[in-house]
Amino acid sequence: MSKPLDFFWFIPTHGDGRYLGSGDGERQPDFRYFKQIAQAADQLGYEGVLLPTGQNCEESWITATGLATVTERLKYLVALRPGVTLPTFAARQAAALDRLSNGRLLLNVVVGGNPVELAGDGVFLPHGERYEQAAEFLTIFRRLLSGETVDFHGKHYRVEGGRLDQRAVQQSHPPIYLGGSSDAGQELAAEQIDTYLTWGEPVAQVAEKVAAAQAKATARGRKLRFGIRLHFIVRETEEEAWREADRLISKVSDSQIAAAQARFTQQMDSVGQRRMADLHGGDRNKLLVAPNLWAGVGLVRNGAGTALVGTPDQVAERLREYQEAGIDLVIGSGYPHLEESYRVAELLFPALGLGNKKQTLVETVSNEFSVGFHGKEQIRV
Repeated sequence: MSKPLDFFWFIPTHGDGRYLGSGDGERQPDFRYFKQIAQAADQLGYEGVLLPTGQNCEESWITATGLATVTERLKYLVALRPGVTLPTFAARQAAALDRLSNGRLLLNVVVGGNPVELAGDGVFLPHGERYEQAAEFLTIFRRLLSGETVDFHGKHYRVEGGRLDQRAVQQSHPPIYLGGSSDAGQELAAEQIDTYLTWGEPVAQVAEKVAAAQAKATARGRKLRFGIRLHFIVRETEEEAWREADRLISKVSDSQIAAAQARFTQQMDSVGQRRMADLHGGDRNKLLVAPNLWAGVGLVRNGAGTALVGTPDQVAERLREYQEAGIDLVIGSGYPHLEESYRVAELLFPALGLGNKKQTLVETVSNEFSVGFHGKEQIRV
């Protein structure tokens, strides 16, 4: 295998728990809990964390700022919302957080796929025009962070003499990410994005999407990186992993599934969300959509709706298949997120060859001093 995958985790700023569709054992979106997850991820060797955005989420910029002050090397993938904020103000925010975190800011462009929620934020543009607006936003935003004085007259924004006096640590700007399965999303990625993200579709569909996006970027003389968003249920035995998957949705009712699927297919205009819903059609009996790829999460959760389920070796094999398809980055999660961050790091990371640098250092020191240490460092909750 080539270069090891970069592996991120997820901060559940809308709440967490052991069951989907149920308040039993629910953990409220509380900064103290976010801090526990972030510090665990920092200690366990995750490269970064994704903070979601939306009406039901704690605000991602403020949360990331707080978490950056209590972690050492963890990167923060924070939502950049064209249409909800101005590009000039967003550039100042980005520069400030990048300085505060000493260059640990990453930017996730979220154009939005739910017109009802967007209307609540004062955004009424249709799907295609939202991407036009995002392209203008990023043009201004990137030029400001690059140190230019910006004059821009477009359809959606007008800026005269815009400048950024306090620069970011990362030059010319913090890396920019985007998830968008539509042609408009891929065109924007090809023009201005560093890393293009996809939800966890079967490998063949991901490979097709990666190839299409890269072809558009190549036509512009650019090269993209690619990331995938997946949930994980990794256990020492396959039987234990599938029992855990069944338990996760054991309290989800048929009426909850019907209501969620109607919302995803009728209310939202996201192409990616439609592709997620089409994997299972709301049918509990059609959740295994590819080897070890389980769509149970998507019965009631919008966005990332699939999980890799199995033993460490099985899940690692599936991830290598995604890597062969062009994926460089995995953004993972699991319920509940604190405990599952430990399980994934302890069980899956060794199978992926992650964290070996620390292990090699321990063994080298042990050999030099002939203390006969041949064990394996483990961190547990």
